[in-house]
Amino acid sequence: MRSLGRTRRKAGEALTAWALLTPSLIGVVLFMLVPIAIVVWLSFYRWNLISPPRFVGLANWVGIMTNGRFANSLLVTGAFVLIVIPTQTALGLFFANLLHRRLPGSGFFRTLYVLPWVCAPIAVGVMWTWVLAPSHGALNTLIGHRIEWLSDQALALPSVALVSVWSQVGYVTLFFLSGLGAIPETITEAAQLDGAGRLRIFWTITVPLLRPTLFFVLLTTAITAAQTFDTVYVLTGGGPLYATDVVGARIYYEAFQNHEFGSAAAMALVVFILLAAMALLQKLYFDKRTTYDLST
Repeated sequence: MRSLGRTRRKAGEALTAWALLTPSLIGVVLFMLVPIAIVVWLSFYRWNLISPPRFVGLANWVGIMTNGRFANSLLVTGAFVLIVIPTQTALGLFFANLLHRRLPGSGFFRTLYVLPWVCAPIAVGVMWTWVLAPSHGALNTLIGHRIEWLSDQALALPSVALVSVWSQVGYVTLFFLSGLGAIPETITEAAQLDGAGRLRIFWTITVPLLRPTLFFVLLTTAITAAQTFDTVYVLTGGGPLYATDVVGARIYYEAFQNHEFGSAAAMALVVFILLAAMALLQKLYFDKRTTYDLST
């Protein structure tokens, strides 16, 4: 009887757990798994939203693999990520260290750093279009020289990348600030008593203990940067000469300008696979180098 009662209790607990999980599971299925399944299905069809979908097998996949513009978009996106991630990570860590010292005005600067991040990307893009305008733009007026920041093929991508850094650095700063706050002060105090300087404490204690935060920041910001669309669309539209044609913009143009939704779906899946591989590699790298227990 006691065994039967224990079994019923466990069954009741399991039923309660599943009942509590059901709303979240419904959301995951409807808004994550179903859209992914639709994109996978669509990647094997040719569809322009008007005529019925037509099964074409691997034609869309072959097409994007031989599509020079898609290959260019992947390269542009890779270059964009390589500019954005190191820059905003270094700046975010620098600002977080300054704020962590609780210097006068820290509260004001915390708010100031976050403001660009909470602004809509379209609004940020419009504002920076005015700042970087070749004629009467704020930046060219300040330096007293006309520079084609957004229409010069060599300057367009770095300019867009720096706008992205400006808008995202507050996000990175907040997480690093939280990570710094989780490091026990006794550890740094002990290092100071042993004669370690600030720079040595930073590289040998702070940075290693920040690895869980660093992993999260690098993963989320890399995914965000690889999917950038709004800012690029407003600032350059993918130009000049496809110099800022990031993969998010290429998927958009393929679907809503060329009306090739099957090809756009295949492109999206390629990006998904690449991002999943990048996330896996980051996890494998950080797993063996990360300490999560800071209580000792």
